[in-house]
Amino acid sequence: MNDDKLGRIIDLPKIFDPRGNLTVAESRKNVPFDVSRVYWVYDVPAGESRGGHAHKQCLEFIIAVSGSFHVTLDNGRERKTFLLNHPYQGLLVDTGVWRTLDDFSSGAVCLVLASDLFDETDYIRDYDEFLREYNSL
Repeated sequence: MNDDKLGRIIDLPKIFDPRGNLTVAESRKNVPFDVSRVYWVYDVPAGESRGGHAHKQCLEFIIAVSGSFHVTLDNGRERKTFLLNHPYQGLLVDTGVWRTLDDFSSGAVCLVLASDLFDETDYIRDYDEFLREYNSL
């Protein structure tokens, strides 16, 4: 999906309203895939990290709906770290990209829109296996 395979930030519409702002994410409009699963990560203890895997088929769109955290993406040849701290932006993560989420602020909430339902066989959870599979491409 991405030429550089290291993700890209996508701005979502931010609708200003004195009563409180509104942001919307829509499948195939500003999220470039059909959303099949939505989950969120929260109450991450200080110093802990999440992720630590890659997907073979599933695309993900990661949003910091509250607080902030870093997402480090690794395609086996290079790494890039993104700071997510705006609820009107999301990070598109392609297949075959190792992701690690860390440096969660207090009260941070990470929302993930996924293209596929949960399937354990889609995950690569061992970094050495990931390197063997994706460095041979």
